[in-house]
Amino acid sequence: MNASPQNNILHLASASPRRRAILDALGLRFSYAGTDIDESISCGESAENLVARLALTKARAARDARPDAVILGADTVVAFGDRILGKPESKEDALDMLATLSGETHDVLTAVVALRGDCEQRAVSRSLVSFRQVEPAEASAYWESGEPLDKAGGYAIQGLAAVFIEELRGSYSGVMGMPIFETAQLLSKFGIEILTNNTRGPNP
Repeated sequence: MNASPQNNILHLASASPRRRAILDALGLRFSYAGTDIDESISCGESAENLVARLALTKARAARDARPDAVILGADTVVAFGDRILGKPESKEDALDMLATLSGETHDVLTAVVALRGDCEQRAVSRSLVSFRQVEPAEASAYWESGEPLDKAGGYAIQGLAAVFIEELRGSYSGVMGMPIFETAQLLSKFGIEILTNNTRGPNP
């Protein structure tokens, strides 16, 4: 499965600035583009099955446009019990999510898929995040910051929401949307070794 480093073009099937920042920090050169897929939850679908399916669908959607590349797809969801919290659709939706998470511990799952041609590799990172009590006025002010709008669960761990987080058990980068450990493991199976094969420089 491994190939020589010079033949390994990397393409991120996402326009997420957080995922791009993580790959940039690892010194990887890559192209990127968002994918337009149906992210609806299937009836009875678990959070783990949902993120795995969406990450794979994103990667496969990018494959036809970039048959020369190793494609990297990812998806993140926040789950509290049986409830899956996606991106809030309104202020009321975001405030409801923050009220649900307030004073509780929830799961954050990020699935990563690497593929080239018919070869597909996948992994899922699961982290536990504990919030302190969030006052309604704080939740409202957080919404006004603009940060929750496009974030699963209505918050960003790397932003202002860090003031709400008492404890994280798991992967910080996974909660951000691209778990570094799992991503590195998958890319190594396609001959992309982060510490030895990459070349720093501007991305196309």
